[in-house]
Amino acid sequence: MKTMQKGFTLIELMIVVAIIAILAAIAIPQYQNYITKAQFSETQTIADGLKTPIVEYYNQTGQCPNNGQGGISLDTSYFGKYVATATTSGGGGPCVITMTFKPSGSVSSPLVGQSVTFTGTNNGGTFSWVCADAALDQKYKPAACN
Repeated sequence: MKTMQKGFTLIELMIVVAIIAILAAIAIPQYQNYITKAQFSETQTIADGLKTPIVEYYNQTGQCPNNGQGGISLDTSYFGKYVATATTSGGGGPCVITMTFKPSGSVSSPLVGQSVTFTGTNNGGTFSWVCADAALDQKYKPAACN
């Protein structure tokens, strides 16, 4: 006489759990890399907001603004959910924007306390900007900062 199987066997359940564990082991690190890249991109957004007033100040004075010069109010305007501070410097040389990530909290662990610099150079009427961060692993940087 045939008996009808009702439900799943223990081995079938164990196989399903093993498959889910393997998928999670692959997906979680990739998701963490994605989150770090997304948080890093906030620096580019904030830097874009600073580039225009810096270039305008440079065109008027021939020098790069330091903190607070040229109407750039860094302490109130240029920070974000992950970026704690933004500073400008340069004087007569290349213009430098330095962003520092927050020391803890909502920031991904590879970014905690790290700094990113955007260096702008006058090329005879146009500015070119280069993003750099020596301490951060290359896999977390967007293509614009490689």
